[in-house]
Amino acid sequence: MTPAARVQAAIELLDTVITAARTKGAPADRIIAEYFRTRRYAGSKDRRAVRDLVYQAIRLCGPVPENGRAAMLAVAGQDAAIAALFDGSPHGPAPKAEGELVAKTGLAPKWLVAALRASGLGGPEIAALLDRAPLDIRVNALKADRATITLPEAGEPLAAAQALRFPSGTQVEQWEAYTAGLIEVQDHGSQLIIDALPVKPGDTIIDLCAGGGGKTLALAAKLGNAASIIAADTDKRRLGNLAPRAQRAGAQIDRTVLLDPTREMRALGDWAGKADHVLVDAPCSGSGTWRRSPEGRWRLDPAELARLNTLQDHVLDVGSYLVQPGGSLVFVTCSVLDAEGVDRITAFLARHPGWQAEPLPLPLGRARGAGHRLDPLHDGTDGFFIACLRSP
Repeated sequence: MTPAARVQAAIELLDTVITAARTKGAPADRIIAEYFRTRRYAGSKDRRAVRDLVYQAIRLCGPVPENGRAAMLAVAGQDAAIAALFDGSPHGPAPKAEGELVAKTGLAPKWLVAALRASGLGGPEIAALLDRAPLDIRVNALKADRATITLPEAGEPLAAAQALRFPSGTQVEQWEAYTAGLIEVQDHGSQLIIDALPVKPGDTIIDLCAGGGGKTLALAAKLGNAASIIAADTDKRRLGNLAPRAQRAGAQIDRTVLLDPTREMRALGDWAGKADHVLVDAPCSGSGTWRRSPEGRWRLDPAELARLNTLQDHVLDVGSYLVQPGGSLVFVTCSVLDAEGVDRITAFLARHPGWQAEPLPLPLGRARGAGHRLDPLHDGTDGFFIACLRSP
């Protein structure tokens, strides 16, 4: 592909990404993968260059652009080399017309920037949400140890017990250690949260929003398979990924439970009031993961945030029914918005008299209301809110 053809390919991809953002369709990485699956003529350098152009435009444009061409023209406005490629050459973009629409740049839509600032984030903190993320792995303590494992590249040891950091794009999934279950890809923030949980061998632990099981597997490794772990979720496809992942990791998961949304206790009744700990890694906006999925700011609007808040309150209430007296309920969102953190805990404590918030021993981050927050600028992790609630 010529440089101009790469720009045109990025424009076409951005059109699809923008439509998907408006309709809550597929994420950008999946759209890009599918695009090149049907274009075998594009070499690895072409794919990498086009992908970089797409994400450069996504990170640059705050509000949702009108279309992909407007987004790439915004990039061209800051990069003369890109501007020169709007030359009308074969397979390239047409020259810019007089007065043609150019997408607005910025950190996020105005309402979202206001919400982030109201959540205690300044300009540098918000901008850091859009940086490229490094790649973090967790050495699986069931099979290996960070101090002795041999990997094709040397990673940077981090604060979490088994965490190593590599440059963005490191192909760790091609390493034998990954295939053999010695390592898992997991953000440092997620690992810190699991390290800090007040769990011990012999406990009964319910991972209520387990998804694909990243934190479930980390719990099993932390406790040496010496706890009863129940992984539950409403997403059959994601929950189905846990069994092969657990087998590869050598992790023992007692049960996986598929939940019916709003009727979760029908499947979880046997554990009502019996769990030592319940982890609620709640569905959220993902504002803390924009480094990886920057188009997430285009997918979020006030109505969607309100819907997520209602869902977060619901899963917290479900979790409270499962905790035994004196047990813990840990609430986590990969968000930096107070609406998905501090506000949810305040509302929960108002609904559940007698419950109390207690601090977790996290080596990074800062207190935020009755919980704790991690963010990319200060901690080098994804953005997270974490709170530990103790049952009366």
